[in-house]
Amino acid sequence: METSNRFEAAQTSDGRYRLLFEAITDYAIYMLDREGRVTSWNPGARRFKGYEADEIIGRHFSTFYTDAERAQNVPALALAEAERTGRFEREGWRVRKDGTQFWAHVVIDAIRSPEGDLVGFAKITRDLTERRAAESKLRESEEQFRLLVQSVTDYAIYMLDVDGYVASWNAGAQRIKGYTPEEIIGRHFSNFYTEADRAAGLPRTGLETATRVGRWENEGQRVRKDGTAFWAHVVIDAIRDDDGKLVASPR
Repeated sequence: METSNRFEAAQTSDGRYRLLFEAITDYAIYMLDREGRVTSWNPGARRFKGYEADEIIGRHFSTFYTDAERAQNVPALALAEAERTGRFEREGWRVRKDGTQFWAHVVIDAIRSPEGDLVGFAKITRDLTERRAAESKLRESEEQFRLLVQSVTDYAIYMLDVDGYVASWNAGAQRIKGYTPEEIIGRHFSNFYTEADRAAGLPRTGLETATRVGRWENEGQRVRKDGTAFWAHVVIDAIRDDDGKLVASPR
């Protein structure tokens, strides 16, 4: 009998919407009344926040905010913005029933009657804790790599933009070529080549080859800031973004 009732309910627009609403577990989707009290609760909300429907319906949604944000009146400000502009969207820490916190992407949309009167709010929350942790780990890894590159003194390691202008400069580059970052960043890397190599178009050849095949490798004379020459082994690698677009060349 219950299966039959569910089938009959699914034949209506409201019924299909409710079945969809109840099937979603990756997002917390629930309704608030005009004052911010919870009036509906989907399985995603139960999974993220730990409350059963009968535990949370009727309570104010500020329950999910940290003490600090409640003290700053953030829940009320969120509703006020949604009422004024139609939508509120933020990321921040939210609190589960057991007191643990998760990083959430929150959207609050104002719901109005056909006459334009505010009747409540729709709230959608997504748990981004894992993504935030991955981004934090990536930032930490990138910072460690940057520090590693900056500390290398036996190799000149630096970035060029797509036109060959110096965009970064490590300690090894400063030691070997004599320029401080302030003196060289923004200048063209052809400054390091002899006049004969520049006249022969060798810097351009290096960039064009790296762009075309991904890498250019060469040995030859290079010139320091003080004009003295040294014999160098040079590698230029093309760097491309996820779409394959050239963004830079490390040397």
